[in-house]
Amino acid sequence: MSITGVKVNLVGEDGNAFAIMGRVRAAMRKAKIPKETIEKYLKEARSGDYDHLLAVTLDYVEEENDE
Repeated sequence: MSITGVKVNLVGEDGNAFAIMGRVRAAMRKAKIPKETIEKYLKEARSGDYDHLLAVTLDYVEEENDE
């Protein structure tokens, strides 16, 4: 279970950190997640390398698969 419970489809965003953060941010806004939580996610996601970004992202949201 993620921190927010928001589901995001991350397929097709391999290697594009800015696209991942943008998609997650938009999904959290749409789900009416508090601005403070979104800012905390972005700060944590930017604080390391790409693998860190993915780990933080999956802490905050669940990956949605269209399969």
